[in-house]
Amino acid sequence: MATNVLILCTHNSARSVLSEGMLNHWASRLGKDLRGFSAGSAPSGRINPHALHALAAAGVDVAGFRSKSWDEFIGPEAPQMRIVITVCDSAAAEQCPYWPGSPVKVHWGYADPSAAPEADRAAAFELTREAIAYRMLQLTLLPVATMTDAALQDALIRIGRS
Repeated sequence: MATNVLILCTHNSARSVLSEGMLNHWASRLGKDLRGFSAGSAPSGRINPHALHALAAAGVDVAGFRSKSWDEFIGPEAPQMRIVITVCDSAAAEQCPYWPGSPVKVHWGYADPSAAPEADRAAAFELTREAIAYRMLQLTLLPVATMTDAALQDALIRIGRS
């Protein structure tokens, strides 16, 4: 059974999408049983084109990405999450809903690449994707299925500090 990871950012248009894409990319390439999802508390309804471009340029299939609410992951039909990661400061400060199964929660903050000047925006998205890719690779290499929640929490905090 796959270990599900939910990555949250307020608008679910950039950092959380980059995270979902990179986690699923690494998991697929390395044959790991991890599955990433992304959502937001106030989804914008669209994915930032710079995020899609950065993922596609890294070899990630961008078909099917959409901006969605975290409400999709709360109901009884939703996949059960083992890990919930917030990736933007506004999402970290928000009151998260109750997640069935009491997943391990951690915050890995990234600056908003959308806030970069237009001339630098594509580069900001690529740098953010690279930073996210590094952490998602570290997560993918953990023996998540055999770790206790406490050990997993500690490992995720260490990854967030790197």
